[in-house]
Amino acid sequence: MTDPYQSNPAGPQYGPPGTGPDLNKSGEQPQQPYAQSDPYNQQQQYGQPQYGQQPQYGQQPQYGQPQYGQPVDPYGNPGGAYPAPYPQPQGYNPNDPEAPFGRDMYGVPLSDKQKLVAGLLQILVGSLGVGRFYLGYTTIGVLQLVVTIVTCGFGAIWGLIDGIMILMGKVPDPQGRPLRD
Repeated sequence: MTDPYQSNPAGPQYGPPGTGPDLNKSGEQPQQPYAQSDPYNQQQQYGQPQYGQQPQYGQQPQYGQPQYGQPVDPYGNPGGAYPAPYPQPQGYNPNDPEAPFGRDMYGVPLSDKQKLVAGLLQILVGSLGVGRFYLGYTTIGVLQLVVTIVTCGFGAIWGLIDGIMILMGKVPDPQGRPLRD
């Protein structure tokens, strides 16, 4: 068996399969792999019209290139708009400064706190008053914690009932706004 590196004194030839002189043993000229796709031997330039087509002015640039004078967005968003620094909650309306999280069916502004989060916190760890701390009722949260400690854990029933009341929508936030769904 012969070593393919010794047959060519210049060393191995790299390129597309079947084009190197060490693989073409018939003595023919090596094929140009891309010459067949361009019959006029012209190289295609990106953004240039092909074979007699008129350039289309006013179209969007190719390959996501920004137009002249447009801001460049490093995140790849269309129009050059930068993403928000953090995701906005569902129902957030920056155009209504009195009710940025929307309004309920009666027109009352909704709270920034969620009913489901507060209710589940109160049911699961309500003996520590965590749901009330989340809503902003620190005094009631401390009282629930003290009652649970003084009654050796039996005060946790208060947190369970309070969590159910929060999920039913009977407890507003400290500003009197109903909780969001």
